Amino acid sequence: MKSKLILLGTGTPNPDANRAGPSIAIAVNGLVYIIDFGTGVVRRAVQAGLDVTKLTRAFLTHLHSDHTIGYPDLIFTPGVAGRTDPLEVYGPQGLTNMTNHIMAAYEADVNERVSGLEPAVMASYIVNTHEIAEGKIYQDDRIEVDAFRVNHGSLKAYGFRFVTPDRTYVISGDTSPSQKLIEVAKGCDVLIHEVYSAVGLESRTEAWQRYHSTVHTSSYELAGIVNQVKPGLLIMYHQLLWGRTEKDLLSEVSELYSGKIISGHDLDVY
Repeated sequence: MKSKLILLGTGTPNPDANRAGPSIAIAVNGLVYIIDFGTGVVRRAVQAGLDVTKLTRAFLTHLHSDHTIGYPDLIFTPGVAGRTDPLEVYGPQGLTNMTNHIMAAYEADVNERVSGLEPAVMASYIVNTHEIAEGKIYQDDRIEVDAFRVNHGSLKAYGFRFVTPDRTYVISGDTSPSQKLIEVAKGCDVLIHEVYSAVGLESRTEAWQRYHSTVHTSSYELAGIVNQVKPGLLIMYHQLLWGRTEKDLLSEVSELYSGKIISGHDLDVY
């Protein structure tokens, strides 16, 4: 069984016309696994050629808005399109509470679709949440998923390791440098890691510099991480540039790391 990775969104909380909110899809033999659901997730999935009625498994790294604003989209748009299998969502503590509030907010919409003239069924809008801890959180005949804690301030945040028959993918989520990630990711085929420009950060205010340097990973720090992990491919996403270019960002990492590295874009496939 051959797997593929699709970057549905590579953006940050800052609105960018060319980058949807952070979201990744891993497809294995007809099944699709979604990691995070930023702005535009379902429409990006359509652009990628995915059948949205088959979006039934999703994993959330943490509860920040840029990673969850597409959650109602992931629940309701495939429901309207005809999905009838439950949406199974795996994520940190607070996921169930968030889901309950979303369902309550859209109660009038669902009631009208199910009870009105539209030929909709309640099965289209079933969401089952699974609040996770470290370790194996999911397995089927195509994939195995392990969660591990990462450092992202006071929010409980996770990275994920996906093992398919032909590849191992590790996704950092939002994090400052993490020794746990290094241990889990060593020798993986593909590492998808967030990053900010260390040079660009110098243009930010002191408060923002303190924030980003505490809860995110700089270009130079990322180089140190991948020199230990030695992935087959490093894909940078959730890139914060602050006036620098992607070429500049690649150069910053490449000063200290000689492996294969790509700055990811929406709808890239690997």
